[in-house]
Amino acid sequence: MAKNVISEVFAVDVFNDAVMAERLPKKVYETLKKTIEEGAELDLEIANVVAHAMKEWALERGATHYTHWFQPMTGITAEKHDSFISPASNSGQAILEFSGKELIKGEPDASSFPSGGLRATFEARGYTAWDCTSPAFLREDAAGVTLCIPTAFCSYTGEALDKKTPLLRSMEAISTQAVRVLKLFGHEEVTRVDCSVGPEQEYFIVDREKYLQREDLIFTGRTLFGAMPPKGQELDDHYFGSIKERIAGYMKELNVELWKLGILSKTQHNEVAPAQHEMAPIYGTANIATDHNQLVMETMKKVAKRRGLECLLHEKPFAGVNGSGKHNNWSIVTNTGKNLLEPGKTPHENIQFLLFLSAIIKAVDENAALLRLSASNPGNDHRLGANEAPPAIISIFLGEQLEDVISQLIETGEAKSSKQGGKLNIGVHTLPELKKDATDRNRTSPFAFTGNKFEFRMVASSMSIAGANTVLNTIVADVLSDMADTLEKADNFELAVHDLIKKTLTDHQRVIFNGNGYADEWIAEAERRGLPNVKTMVDAIPALTSEKSVKMFEKFKVFSKVELASRAEINYEAYSKAINIEAKTMIEMANKKYIPAVIKAVATLADSINSVKAAVPSADVSVQTALLTESSKLLAEAKAAVLHLQEVDAQAATKEEGKEQATYFKDVVFPAMSDLRTPIDALELIIDKEAWPVPTYGDLLFEV
Repeated sequence: MAKNVISEVFAVDVFNDAVMAERLPKKVYETLKKTIEEGAELDLEIANVVAHAMKEWALERGATHYTHWFQPMTGITAEKHDSFISPASNSGQAILEFSGKELIKGEPDASSFPSGGLRATFEARGYTAWDCTSPAFLREDAAGVTLCIPTAFCSYTGEALDKKTPLLRSMEAISTQAVRVLKLFGHEEVTRVDCSVGPEQEYFIVDREKYLQREDLIFTGRTLFGAMPPKGQELDDHYFGSIKERIAGYMKELNVELWKLGILSKTQHNEVAPAQHEMAPIYGTANIATDHNQLVMETMKKVAKRRGLECLLHEKPFAGVNGSGKHNNWSIVTNTGKNLLEPGKTPHENIQFLLFLSAIIKAVDENAALLRLSASNPGNDHRLGANEAPPAIISIFLGEQLEDVISQLIETGEAKSSKQGGKLNIGVHTLPELKKDATDRNRTSPFAFTGNKFEFRMVASSMSIAGANTVLNTIVADVLSDMADTLEKADNFELAVHDLIKKTLTDHQRVIFNGNGYADEWIAEAERRGLPNVKTMVDAIPALTSEKSVKMFEKFKVFSKVELASRAEINYEAYSKAINIEAKTMIEMANKKYIPAVIKAVATLADSINSVKAAVPSADVSVQTALLTESSKLLAEAKAAVLHLQEVDAQAATKEEGKEQATYFKDVVFPAMSDLRTPIDALELIIDKEAWPVPTYGDLLFEV
């Protein structure tokens, strides 16, 4: 392999700016760049030239097909492959063609994708539209090499059926409102503001052979049964620990595959739980970061299978150890390269920064339930609030420096100083003095300021980041819009902006919390402050269709009322289906694996007792008898729990689809699932390992 792998392979499979500059005529390239950067309309004639260059580039690399690659509301990506082949008139030969029309628009069947009632099943037509702001790329697999064209996906009547379209709309909304505010500060050179996102991706790696012996992992992504092994994560020895050879090989191959796709895979390490790891990229604009994160998840799974491993992206694949999240690092940057969340060395003097900071604080405080939903899926309900992830209560961590500045503003109306970090002397002469930050970090905060960005730590590990960033962009755009309205009317801008910052921070300081988010005291304190504690996904869904949300999303044309209602229905349906699949999987595993295995083990134990008593009537078999009694008792409890789960799961079909059914699964079926798990997990601890029908946590977590 080349001496420098990164420079040799980076972005070789991407039709990026450098490739376009090389292959497109100068005028066409400049026109396309204007479309990408300014949103100018793309002429079909230009698209034809781009399509030809894209086709030639792809064919040179062995491509035979192209696909419009999109992100429907299933949570994963979708694609329909078309070959470049076309018939040559009356010659019996074939030619290779790809037109601008084919580049710009595709027509996948929309009837089988979730629409939440937007489209009837028989209404099949849907459209994919080329997102020229996200570069096309090549993907090689068993099907050969395919040119993948990132696209948006909409219905025949124009409603968004995907996650990308609302994200792009929200990016336009926050850009427009941020530019309005910046113009008031005299920044006439700023014409666009981009959302910059860097999603850290946590995941588990287990042996594939063992994975295939667990129906719960196959069907649901998590273990529905399983007792903790003697050792878990208690010693904290896995976090940042030495990476095992097999995992190191996996990470190396993963990096190369991601680099080929132009994904800036930067950091890799062991996470807290055994078999858990993390990959973090360098930041990109929100829509490209979203596309890249979808590719990261797909590539993680693909590479794992190649190496006899399985990548688990579920938020809580193992009870009793830390689950996985996806920390969404978010900031806003001008087209001139200025990060609007950079406080500088003296943030108390940085009025522009303080205005944007106060806008974000207000946006988060007023839309907590909406943010909670944007990070929610059925799996994340197992994780949020545990001593591993942010609590379900939305709060903001700012750190000592900014908290002090805000306190000064609220108390005296003026901030006169900013705490500085200074130097840190470790006490060893051979070690250098370290530059100490002005504030510590807080891993328990759902929404933490980390220097020049906010880290939204609640996002579920398996979900698209599009939803979280769509909500975040829109709620901040909403506040910036109101602020711009106020400041544009002001006679004295400096006085008005000062008063606006002070009022905003005073009104919304309740959401700022720098303490331990895991503490029970915080739950009581949050309630006293009036902060919502939205404990489940089902409880959060109504925030999507509240009068306030509908008004806000429609104002910025991010979602229509109909689109919001459809997404609420899809969320309820997704929750119900996920829990229903889990319940049915538990019933099948209990009836076909666990209970038969325990019956066999109990029968063997009973035969052993009888044999001993027959041979030596006076023998003490009290230990065996006690074990038999305990096993039989737990077996009876398990059988009763299975019957109960079957009964309540069957009743779910009688509930009205949507909120009623989802609530039933949450309140009735899910507790019945826990009741079944308890006796079976207890049996695992007393039944002979050789008799146990599936790999245990110890097998899965430690044997890679």
